[in-house]
Amino acid sequence: MPLLLLDLDNTLIDRDAAFRGAVTAFLAEYGLPPHDIEWVMTLDASGYTPRQEVARALHGRYGVDQDAVRSFLDRGAADRVVLDGPTRTALDRAVGAGWTLAIVTNGRTAQQEAKIRNTGLDELAHGWVVSEAVGHKKPAPEIFHAAAATVGASLDGAWVIGDSPHADIAGAAAIGVPSVWVSAGRPWPETALRPTRTSSDAASAIDSVVRTRM
Repeated sequence: MPLLLLDLDNTLIDRDAAFRGAVTAFLAEYGLPPHDIEWVMTLDASGYTPRQEVARALHGRYGVDQDAVRSFLDRGAADRVVLDGPTRTALDRAVGAGWTLAIVTNGRTAQQEAKIRNTGLDELAHGWVVSEAVGHKKPAPEIFHAAAATVGASLDGAWVIGDSPHADIAGAAAIGVPSVWVSAGRPWPETALRPTRTSSDAASAIDSVVRTRM
């Protein structure tokens, strides 16, 4: 069975939209300026800013109790993420077509697994790996090899789908497999590498890969 290696945040789920909702609630709960939402979103950088840096910056700017800040960041997007219908349907089609699905995500294990379970992805994917648990972050080849091992699959004939040029597309290049970049309407940055394909969203990306085996 061919292997499909899938990014989680801002690929299968709209992590930024979920985090924006969490930030809005956090600012309202503590009576903080609602227009600061853009400052927090920029600080967070789609989850790529280390959690400790975000916590320090929030505490320094607002003086909110550090435990409250940590609790907000722990819950964050995990309580609010959803798996949209088209993506769920595309994943079902992929499984029906004989693909093995493995989620490959950077982040903390507890938070990333909460997202996977809260959205029902644990019932759709054959397995997953989280960088904290395996000790390697995308684009390191080791995390992709760990994902293949987790689901008992080979990287021969595998594809990578993800939204990050650095983590996902560069990771695919590092292990020598084709990739689909989920652009969400963004232009491809000027880099030395390019994805095999570009799709606007996860559902169309998944469908485009499945069609390669039909």
